[in-house]
Amino acid sequence: MQDFFMSNEDRVFRSEIRDFLQRELAPHAEAIERDEDWEAVKRVVRALGQAGYMRLMFPDLYQGSLPKPGLTHATMLSEEAAYLNYAFETTIATALSCAFPLHAYAQPEVRERFLTPILDGTAIGSICMTEPNVGSDSAGMETRVRFDSTTREWVIDGFKRYISNATKSDVYIVWGITDPDVAPQKGMTAIAVPAGTPGISFPRTYDFMGRRGCAVGEVTFDNVRVPEDHLLGEENKGFRIMLGAFNFERVILGGSGLGVARSAFDIAKAHAQERDSFGQKLGQKQLIWDMIAQMSWRIDAAELLTYRAAKMYDAGHDGKELMREAAQAKLVSTETAVFCSDRTVQVLGGDGVTRQFGRAEQIYRDARALPIVGGSSEMAKYLIAAREMPAIKPNL
Repeated sequence: MQDFFMSNEDRVFRSEIRDFLQRELAPHAEAIERDEDWEAVKRVVRALGQAGYMRLMFPDLYQGSLPKPGLTHATMLSEEAAYLNYAFETTIATALSCAFPLHAYAQPEVRERFLTPILDGTAIGSICMTEPNVGSDSAGMETRVRFDSTTREWVIDGFKRYISNATKSDVYIVWGITDPDVAPQKGMTAIAVPAGTPGISFPRTYDFMGRRGCAVGEVTFDNVRVPEDHLLGEENKGFRIMLGAFNFERVILGGSGLGVARSAFDIAKAHAQERDSFGQKLGQKQLIWDMIAQMSWRIDAAELLTYRAAKMYDAGHDGKELMREAAQAKLVSTETAVFCSDRTVQVLGGDGVTRQFGRAEQIYRDARALPIVGGSSEMAKYLIAAREMPAIKPNL
């Protein structure tokens, strides 16, 4: 499309990161999918860190060629990585989602200890929000955090699930309730917890239909104790940190959806122009060009919404003023990924559901998670409607 939101520097950067990932990620993409090769994942993460690309969200730490790096460029990174392998992109997007609150809210010593290795590509992180009874509705959070004034430690007890990078992370950002006598939004706290802290365990990892190669599982915190300075921000102010993380994550997921959608679309276009059927190219059939046209406009719409939200963030908008736009980006891009992956399988026919004939079936499996992770499509619609009708509260 004609990327109206992009500067020449943005376009040069997209070309640069695309070439980089073709060199560093593309050769490993099949091993990550087929063998769930974590060593391959680590090699590419390390390469991204060494090249400075994990610092795009943090202008004060960035040392590359971009004069004004930001969420726009981190979203491009996610889009181009997801185009090649969505499981790998999940790993780095989660690490960046962990780095985001560390950069903004951690004490200097804690920030240096945990943030710097993530940005250098030598460590990764996780964010721990979801629980058995808590998805998008954080009000039901059961994890408890208390301060032990005798030892000057935070003590965490709880159980989290669907945690990306669960068994692989070097640091976990954990949200829990510190004041159960007030509304959860006023009594929630975020804590940085190092891997290997006594009391952390991993009951199981999940075997997903797609995203083969990213580690997702459960994490238990049983009397986990960390020093006082591992608090992020202020006690009982963790919900604000969570809101900022959600906006960031939803825009990044807009990039993820775009990458997956474009990957499917390119396969469908190539097949429609190469395959002969009843004496004509498949793409000459009306029902096929209808599918191609629908994929095209949906991808363009998703791109416009995603990079509008990213540019708004980079211009200083966040919190409630970005909530609607971030939700629209996430909703449209992830639903577009599902639509394009489904239509691509249909265009390819039998080849679309057979591993021996390319990546269409992998993309189809990968895409289905996108309207669920990072807040479901239904939750995104609620956030959009809530902003459009401020005089009432839509009924969840």
